Parts: sequence; C-alpha cells; structure tokens
Amino acid sequence: MSLPRPTVTVAIPTLHGGPVLTECIESMERQTFQDFEVVVIDNSGQGVARAMERPGKLRVIENLSNVGYGAAINQAARESDAAYVAVINDDAAAAEGWLQAMVSALEKDPAAGMCACHVALAGTARLDSAGLLICADGSSKQRGHGEPVGSFRHFETALAPSGSAALYRRRMLEETGGFDEAFFLYCEDTDLALRAQWRGWKCLYVPTAEVRHRYSLSAGRVSPLKAYLVERNRLFLLLKTFPAGLLVRAPWAALERYWWHATLPTGLAAESRKQHSALHLGWWVLKAHLAALWHLPRLLAQRREIRRTARLDSIAFARLVRQHSISPKQVASQ
Repeated sequence: MSLPRPTVTVAIPTLHGGPVLTECIESMERQTFQDFEVVVIDNSGQGVARAMERPGKLRVIENLSNVGYGAAINQAARESDAAYVAVINDDAAAAEGWLQAMVSALEKDPAAGMCACHVALAGTARLDSAGLLICADGSSKQRGHGEPVGSFRHFETALAPSGSAALYRRRMLEETGGFDEAFFLYCEDTDLALRAQWRGWKCLYVPTAEVRHRYSLSAGRVSPLKAYLVERNRLFLLLKTFPAGLLVRAPWAALERYWWHATLPTGLAAESRKQHSALHLGWWVLKAHLAALWHLPRLLAQRREIRRTARLDSIAFARLVRQHSISPKQVASQ
C-alpha cells in the first residue's frame, strides 16, 4: 500500500552537513504546516548527511561529487510528485509559519508559480532579501539587502525569489524545465524566474514567510569561484532571457558596473579590490566572457525555445524588468 503523497517536498542541498544543516532541519520540524517531506541532497561526495535519514519524513540523495545547486533541486523534484517544491539553503533556518504562508499564497492564486520570502541576515537586525531585482546588464541582486529587518512587510508581486528560500509550483517547474544545471551555482534562481515570467507565471512576495540566512557561508563573499560564476551566469541569463531591446543596452550597463566596481570606496567592490589584484579581477571577467562565447550555440537555442513558448510579449517583459530594476552602482555596492 503506497503512502499518500505530501503536498510539499522541501529540498535542502548541502556540502558540509554538520550543525548548520541540523539547525535547518530542526526548523522544518517546527513548521505549523506538516504535510511535507524533506529531501537533503548531499553534494559532498562524503556522505555527510547519511545519518540524518529518517524513513517517511527525511530522505537523503547522495551524489558522488558536487553537481551544483540547480541540479540538486532538480533531483529532489524528479524523485517527488508533490504539488509544490520548497527550497532552503542548509545555512538558513525557517520560522514556524514559513511553509504555511507560502502554500496558502499559491493556493489562493493559480497564476502564481513561485513565492519569495522575507529573508533576514542571521545574527543581525538586517534584511538579506525580499525577492530579487535585475540590472540592465543581467546582474541580479537581493531586494532590500542590508536594510532594517522590519522593511518590506507588504504582500505584493515580485520579479523572482532568492534561491536561499522559496516555494515553486510543480506545474511551473515542469513547464519551464526546472533549474538550468549549466549555471552550477548563482543566478539560476533569477534565470528560472525570468523563464517562468515569460510563460506568464507570477512571483508573489510573502512577507510572513520568514527565514534567517547566513549569507555566502558556502562559497565566501568575494571568493574567486563566486566572482567567476556570477559574471558568467549573468551573461548566460542575459543571452537567454533578455529581449533584443534590452540586450543592446546591456554592454553599456556592464561597463558602468565595472567602473563602480573599480572606484567605490566601500561595499563588495572595495572588499574585492582589497583581497584580489586588478589583474585577477580582469581575468575573471575575461574568463566569464570566453565561457559565454563557448556556450553561445546552446544559449541561443534556449533563447529561441523561450520565445517560442512565451505567453508574454517583449514589451510586457521589458516593463516587468524595469519595474524590478537595480542600478549598476547598487549592484557594485552590495
């Protein structure tokens, strides 16, 4: 006799396991909404989550190596038939009403395919994200990052949820094909959301779905890996999803962002310059552009497919991007 399917599959990718993952799982156990299962995707290649498996409530998928964030979430979705797939980073902990708030929001609005959360920076009174914003060069950043934690308390539509904590409708994931695994890490959440927006799916911002997140714990705030992947993946996203009218403006916005990265005295740009030479920073940018060039045939094929299946026209999509935009200077300063 088969067990009834849960309403939600909660996917938690992990590289290190340990107390941080334990805290995340314990926050799931305290949820007011209990019709869910937890799937931990172990990307360590070392079985760090094996001992946590509990039949009927928590499953572990072990990978031989790190397959990346998007591939891990796709694995959990494929092995589930739940109506919704929630994602949460292993370095995040959810408030008790997290799932309840998001499930209720999506069940009330069939046109909504995803939910963004109110994500606070752990150990601070500051916000990590209230959804995502997009720059004219394809860079995406957290809306409200660093602002007081009491900000963004109104239910509204958003552009995209942060992959640190979100809920996705299964039907939307199936229509879009889920996360693009070529991204490996970073920007895949924005890419998925933009592809979903092209197909007419809305994103809801649910301020009562609260999470506390240890920002950039896994890859480091200005690590070489992160710098390369963020730059490469914003090019992937740009070439796939931006209509021609926005695409031609993107290089100028990128040049402006590089200028601010080189001159701002504070923020992430200044932190990057302190830790890495200008030569290294230039190499990451060049390497990212070479990678995008190498992948160009695949990206153009994906672009054609996105436009072929679109329910939104270019004018409406451009309006959506402008409505949820962030300036190159703001990107460089975060």
